[in-house]
Amino acid sequence: MDISVVVPVYGCPAALPELHKRLTDTLEQITDEFEIILVNDACPKGSWQEITQLCDSDERVIGIELSRNFGQIKAIAAGLEHSCGDWVVVMDCDLQDRPEEILNLYNKAQEGYDVVFARRKQRKDGFLKVLVSNMFYKLYSVATDLDYDPALCNFSISKRQVVDSYCSMTETHRAFVMYIKWLGFKQAVIDVEHNERFEGKSGYDFKKRMKMATDILTSQSDKLLKLMAKIGLVITAVSFIMVIFTIVRHFVLQITPGYSSLVSLISFMGGLIITSIGITGIYIGNIFMQVKERPLYVVRTVLNKEAKSRKDQ
Repeated sequence: MDISVVVPVYGCPAALPELHKRLTDTLEQITDEFEIILVNDACPKGSWQEITQLCDSDERVIGIELSRNFGQIKAIAAGLEHSCGDWVVVMDCDLQDRPEEILNLYNKAQEGYDVVFARRKQRKDGFLKVLVSNMFYKLYSVATDLDYDPALCNFSISKRQVVDSYCSMTETHRAFVMYIKWLGFKQAVIDVEHNERFEGKSGYDFKKRMKMATDILTSQSDKLLKLMAKIGLVITAVSFIMVIFTIVRHFVLQITPGYSSLVSLISFMGGLIITSIGITGIYIGNIFMQVKERPLYVVRTVLNKEAKSRKDQ
């Protein structure tokens, strides 16, 4: 198999026939040996029915149905672990990633690169979504000491060795682009056109984005813990100086401190302690989830995989 295309599917069933047509037209310009892996992340809008029809009409399409909604990152992991191409493309299903750009990604990879990422020149997303995304990735870059470009997206092509290295990781939270960049290898970036979403709205609302951001930050960096330790040391030093100053004022200047300053100090320290415990709890929660060693996802059904394996034999 020359090329595998992994597509997590959620919330855009009407886009799948058009996606399949444009993918096959593009991939056939590169090779006849390709597979399109559509991973249904328990989409409630009937995407599995569309995937089933595509699998019936084209044996090069492999349908994977997860037992429940596990999230985009884990759906991507499921597709990667079922792929067998020498090169693996990851893209979204809503046609904001243009299938025709795969030619450019593949041609760039042939220059000797192991990974080629797509950079969206002009994002066709709402202002608030872009603003929050940029702020998060700035924070992520500081927390992880990695220079991350917020214009990058999951749309990319990777060599088999890179994909196998990613799949060998055992972390519960495996953000695709961040972990591929962490792996190293020889990487490149090309600019691509970014289209409007084919239908509907993104399944990631603000709450889900905040959860994903927290998972990514706390799974890849311990700087938040170190920051809270440093803040604690600074406040301890300042508090000690304030105590000395208060004692001097009381005995030398005969000034008795008021209750308001005492209450403010106690409230501030209490808030800081609760925040510190909360951050520590998040890291402990990550450890708790990791040591259970549950699978990242559970597959309910796989279509066309057995037929393709028999054909290969």
